[in-house]
Amino acid sequence: MSAVSDAPSPSRSAAASYDDFAAAYAVDNEANAFNALYERPAMLALLGDVDGKRVLDVGCGAGALAEALLRRGAVVTGLEISERMAALARARLGNRAAVHVGDLARPLALFADGAFDLVAASLVLHYLERWEPTLREFARVLVPGGAVALSTHHPTMDWRLAGGGYFETRRITETWRKGGEQATVTFWRRPLTAMVAAFRDSGLAVEDVVEPTPVAECAERFPAEYATLTTAPRFLFFRLRKPPHLP
Repeated sequence: MSAVSDAPSPSRSAAASYDDFAAAYAVDNEANAFNALYERPAMLALLGDVDGKRVLDVGCGAGALAEALLRRGAVVTGLEISERMAALARARLGNRAAVHVGDLARPLALFADGAFDLVAASLVLHYLERWEPTLREFARVLVPGGAVALSTHHPTMDWRLAGGGYFETRRITETWRKGGEQATVTFWRRPLTAMVAAFRDSGLAVEDVVEPTPVAECAERFPAEYATLTTAPRFLFFRLRKPPHLP
Protein backbone atom coordinates (compact mmCIF):
# COMPACT_ATOMS: atom_id res chain seq x y z
CA MET A 1 0.00 0.00 0.00
CA SER A 2 1.34 3.44 -0.93
CA ALA A 3 0.83 6.82 0.66
CA VAL A 4 2.23 10.32 0.75
CA SER A 5 4.90 10.50 3.45
CA ASP A 6 6.60 13.14 5.55
CA ALA A 7 9.73 10.99 5.77
CA PRO A 8 13.23 12.53 5.88
CA SER A 9 15.50 13.05 2.88
CA PRO A 10 14.75 10.29 0.37
CA SER A 11 18.41 9.54 -0.23
CA ARG A 12 19.16 9.06 3.48
CA SER A 13 15.85 7.25 3.92
CA ALA A 14 16.89 4.86 1.15
CA ALA A 15 20.15 4.17 2.97
CA ALA A 16 18.35 3.32 6.21
CA SER A 17 15.75 1.19 4.43
CA TYR A 18 18.27 -0.91 2.53
CA ASP A 19 20.46 -1.26 5.60
CA ASP A 20 17.41 -2.75 7.33
CA PHE A 21 17.03 -5.67 4.92
CA ALA A 22 20.21 -5.66 2.81
CA ALA A 23 20.93 -9.39 2.88
CA ALA A 24 17.34 -10.44 2.21
CA TYR A 25 16.99 -7.90 -0.59
CA ALA A 26 20.24 -9.04 -2.21
CA VAL A 27 19.13 -12.69 -2.26
CA ASP A 28 15.73 -11.80 -3.71
CA ASN A 29 17.23 -9.44 -6.32
CA GLU A 30 19.56 -12.15 -7.56
CA ALA A 31 16.90 -14.41 -9.03
CA ASN A 32 13.45 -12.80 -8.97
CA ALA A 33 11.26 -11.93 -11.95
CA PHE A 34 11.36 -8.14 -11.71
CA ASN A 35 15.11 -7.63 -11.27
CA ALA A 36 16.87 -10.71 -12.62
CA LEU A 37 14.60 -11.49 -15.56
CA TYR A 38 13.19 -8.08 -16.47
CA GLU A 39 15.14 -5.02 -15.32
CA ARG A 40 18.73 -6.28 -15.38
CA PRO A 41 18.63 -7.87 -18.87
CA ALA A 42 17.07 -4.69 -20.24
CA MET A 43 19.73 -2.54 -18.58
CA LEU A 44 22.54 -4.68 -20.00
CA ALA A 45 21.01 -4.48 -23.47
CA LEU A 46 20.73 -0.71 -23.20
CA LEU A 47 24.36 -0.37 -22.11
CA GLY A 48 25.49 -2.34 -25.16
CA ASP A 49 29.11 -3.34 -25.69
CA VAL A 50 30.98 -2.54 -22.47
CA ASP A 51 34.22 -4.41 -23.18
CA GLY A 52 37.08 -2.22 -22.00
CA LYS A 53 34.70 0.61 -21.03
CA ARG A 54 34.94 2.41 -17.68
CA VAL A 55 31.48 2.09 -16.12
CA LEU A 56 30.18 3.90 -13.04
CA ASP A 57 27.42 1.75 -11.52
CA VAL A 58 25.43 4.12 -9.29
CA GLY A 59 23.10 2.55 -6.75
CA CYS A 60 25.05 -0.66 -7.27
CA GLY A 61 23.36 -2.51 -4.41
CA ALA A 62 24.95 -5.87 -3.65
CA GLY A 63 26.72 -5.95 -7.01
CA ALA A 64 24.55 -8.07 -9.30
CA LEU A 65 24.71 -5.65 -12.24
CA ALA A 66 28.39 -4.93 -11.59
CA GLU A 67 29.11 -8.67 -11.73
CA ALA A 68 27.38 -8.94 -15.10
CA LEU A 69 29.30 -5.94 -16.42
CA LEU A 70 32.61 -7.39 -15.27
CA ARG A 71 31.83 -10.63 -17.10
CA ARG A 72 31.37 -8.53 -20.25
CA GLY A 73 34.80 -6.95 -19.88
CA ALA A 74 33.91 -3.61 -18.26
CA VAL A 75 36.08 -1.77 -15.77
CA VAL A 76 33.53 -1.15 -13.02
CA THR A 77 33.30 1.35 -10.17
CA GLY A 78 30.31 1.08 -7.84
CA LEU A 79 28.58 3.75 -5.79
CA GLU A 80 26.02 2.83 -3.13
CA ILE A 81 24.37 4.81 -0.33
CA SER A 82 23.72 1.84 1.98
CA GLU A 83 26.76 0.77 3.99
CA ARG A 84 25.45 -2.78 4.31
CA MET A 85 24.66 -3.12 0.61
CA ALA A 86 28.12 -1.75 -0.24
CA ALA A 87 29.69 -4.32 2.09
CA LEU A 88 27.83 -7.10 0.28
CA ALA A 89 29.03 -5.75 -3.07
CA ARG A 90 32.63 -5.62 -1.87
CA ALA A 91 32.41 -9.17 -0.57
CA ARG A 92 31.03 -10.33 -3.91
CA LEU A 93 33.30 -8.39 -6.25
CA GLY A 94 36.54 -8.43 -4.26
CA ASN A 95 39.36 -6.55 -5.94
CA ARG A 96 37.68 -6.69 -9.36
CA ALA A 97 35.78 -3.44 -8.72
CA ALA A 98 36.03 -0.48 -6.37
CA VAL A 99 32.82 0.14 -4.39
CA HIS A 100 32.32 3.50 -2.69
CA VAL A 101 29.65 4.71 -0.28
CA GLY A 102 28.10 7.98 -1.39
CA ASP A 103 24.89 9.97 -1.79
CA LEU A 104 23.66 10.76 -5.31
CA ALA A 105 21.90 13.84 -3.97
CA ARG A 106 25.36 15.36 -3.44
CA PRO A 107 28.18 16.14 -5.91
CA LEU A 108 30.19 13.11 -7.00
CA ALA A 109 33.38 14.64 -5.63
CA LEU A 110 35.17 11.27 -5.60
CA PHE A 111 35.32 11.23 -9.39
CA ALA A 112 37.21 13.47 -11.80
CA ASP A 113 35.77 15.09 -14.90
CA GLY A 114 35.62 12.61 -17.77
CA ALA A 115 36.48 9.62 -15.56
CA PHE A 116 33.94 7.25 -17.16
CA ASP A 117 32.70 6.11 -20.56
CA LEU A 118 29.31 4.99 -19.24
CA VAL A 119 27.08 5.56 -16.23
CA ALA A 120 24.60 2.84 -15.25
CA ALA A 121 21.78 4.09 -13.00
CA SER A 122 19.64 1.05 -12.30
CA LEU A 123 16.39 1.80 -10.41
CA VAL A 124 17.97 4.55 -8.32
CA LEU A 125 16.93 8.02 -9.53
CA HIS A 126 13.39 7.73 -8.19
CA TYR A 127 14.84 8.03 -4.67
CA LEU A 128 15.75 11.65 -5.48
CA GLU A 129 13.33 14.55 -5.44
CA ARG A 130 15.42 16.53 -7.93
CA TRP A 131 17.17 14.83 -10.82
CA GLU A 132 18.87 17.83 -12.42
CA PRO A 133 21.92 18.19 -10.09
CA THR A 134 22.63 14.45 -10.25
CA LEU A 135 22.28 14.30 -14.03
CA ARG A 136 24.67 17.25 -14.37
CA GLU A 137 27.16 15.29 -12.27
CA PHE A 138 26.70 12.27 -14.56
CA ALA A 139 27.48 14.54 -17.51
CA ARG A 140 30.55 15.92 -15.76
CA VAL A 141 32.11 12.53 -14.97
CA LEU A 142 31.45 11.22 -18.50
CA VAL A 143 33.84 11.64 -21.40
CA PRO A 144 32.43 13.71 -24.28
CA GLY A 145 30.19 11.36 -26.23
CA GLY A 146 29.72 9.10 -23.19
CA ALA A 147 26.33 7.68 -22.27
CA VAL A 148 24.00 7.13 -19.33
CA ALA A 149 21.71 4.10 -19.19
CA LEU A 150 19.04 4.48 -16.54
CA SER A 151 15.93 2.71 -15.39
CA THR A 152 13.24 4.10 -13.12
CA HIS A 153 9.69 3.40 -12.04
CA HIS A 154 7.28 3.84 -14.92
CA PRO A 155 5.25 6.99 -14.15
CA THR A 156 1.95 5.33 -14.96
CA MET A 157 2.66 2.47 -12.53
CA ASP A 158 3.19 4.71 -9.51
CA TRP A 159 0.29 6.93 -10.52
CA ARG A 160 -2.09 3.96 -10.63
CA LEU A 161 -0.87 2.63 -7.29
CA ALA A 162 -0.68 5.91 -5.35
CA GLY A 163 -3.34 8.08 -6.98
CA GLY A 164 -3.24 11.86 -6.99
CA GLY A 165 -2.61 14.07 -9.98
CA TYR A 166 -0.43 12.50 -12.65
CA PHE A 167 1.47 15.74 -13.26
CA GLU A 168 2.60 16.07 -9.64
CA THR A 169 6.09 15.19 -8.45
CA ARG A 170 4.99 13.36 -5.32
CA ARG A 171 6.66 11.53 -2.44
CA ILE A 172 5.51 7.95 -1.93
CA THR A 173 6.17 5.35 0.75
CA GLU A 174 5.79 1.60 0.39
CA THR A 175 6.46 -1.36 2.66
CA TRP A 176 8.54 -3.99 0.87
CA ARG A 177 8.89 -7.56 2.09
CA LYS A 178 11.85 -9.69 1.06
CA GLY A 179 12.71 -13.10 2.44
CA GLY A 180 10.62 -12.66 5.57
CA GLU A 181 12.08 -9.20 6.31
CA GLN A 182 10.51 -5.84 5.56
CA ALA A 183 11.43 -2.17 5.24
CA THR A 184 9.61 1.07 4.52
CA VAL A 185 10.96 2.62 1.32
CA THR A 186 10.47 6.27 0.31
CA PHE A 187 10.78 7.44 -3.28
CA TRP A 188 9.38 10.04 -5.70
CA ARG A 189 7.13 9.66 -8.67
CA ARG A 190 7.08 12.23 -11.45
CA PRO A 191 5.47 12.56 -14.87
CA LEU A 192 7.32 11.79 -18.07
CA THR A 193 7.48 15.49 -18.94
CA ALA A 194 9.42 16.18 -15.71
CA MET A 195 11.90 13.42 -16.55
CA VAL A 196 12.55 14.81 -20.02
CA ALA A 197 12.86 18.36 -18.68
CA ALA A 198 15.55 17.14 -16.26
CA PHE A 199 17.47 15.50 -19.10
CA ARG A 200 17.29 18.68 -21.15
CA ASP A 201 18.44 20.83 -18.23
CA SER A 202 21.50 18.61 -17.72
CA GLY A 203 22.61 18.87 -21.33
CA LEU A 204 22.18 15.13 -21.92
CA ALA A 205 20.39 14.13 -25.13
CA VAL A 206 17.82 11.33 -25.15
CA GLU A 207 19.11 8.62 -27.47
CA ASP A 208 16.63 5.84 -26.74
CA VAL A 209 13.51 5.14 -24.66
CA VAL A 210 12.62 1.54 -23.85
CA GLU A 211 9.61 -0.13 -22.24
CA PRO A 212 10.94 -3.70 -22.07
CA THR A 213 9.29 -7.05 -21.53
CA PRO A 214 10.89 -9.84 -19.47
CA VAL A 215 13.13 -12.52 -20.94
CA ALA A 216 11.53 -15.81 -22.00
CA GLU A 217 12.81 -17.64 -18.90
CA CYS A 218 10.44 -15.53 -16.81
CA ALA A 219 7.40 -17.18 -18.43
CA GLU A 220 8.61 -20.60 -17.31
CA ARG A 221 9.72 -19.71 -13.79
CA PHE A 222 7.25 -16.96 -12.86
CA PRO A 223 4.15 -17.22 -15.07
CA ALA A 224 2.04 -14.81 -12.97
CA GLU A 225 4.73 -12.14 -12.95
CA TYR A 226 5.34 -12.70 -16.66
CA ALA A 227 1.67 -12.06 -17.36
CA THR A 228 1.83 -8.84 -15.34
CA LEU A 229 5.03 -7.58 -16.96
CA THR A 230 3.81 -8.23 -20.50
CA THR A 231 0.51 -6.40 -20.04
CA ALA A 232 1.36 -3.35 -17.90
CA PRO A 233 4.60 -1.32 -17.77
CA ARG A 234 6.54 -1.31 -14.51
CA PHE A 235 9.87 0.29 -15.38
CA LEU A 236 10.97 2.85 -17.95
CA PHE A 237 14.47 2.96 -19.48
CA PHE A 238 16.44 5.77 -21.10
CA ARG A 239 19.77 5.96 -22.85
CA LEU A 240 21.21 9.48 -22.71
CA ARG A 241 24.20 10.78 -24.60
CA LYS A 242 26.65 13.48 -23.56
CA PRO A 243 27.22 15.62 -26.68
CA PRO A 244 30.84 15.58 -27.90
CA HIS A 245 31.10 19.35 -27.46
CA LEU A 246 29.87 19.33 -23.82
CA PRO A 247 32.81 19.90 -21.44
